Amino acid sequence: MDLQGANASGTSGATLELASLKLAKSQQKQEGQATLQLLESAADVPKSSPSHNPAVGANVDTYA
Repeated sequence: MDLQGANASGTSGATLELASLKLAKSQQKQEGQATLQLLESAADVPKSSPSHNPAVGANVDTYA
């Protein structure tokens, strides 16, 4: 009697694992590139300048 399990289709588990690892690596590269683009775009945002009136925001109302 010939037993053919999961390898009957001709695709081994190692081949599927390798394909999965390649996809994961590709996704990590894409996420890394997106993160770098986000950081670079954030570096271009001008910092907010302080108010010309130093008294603005100096008093905080703590009573509700």
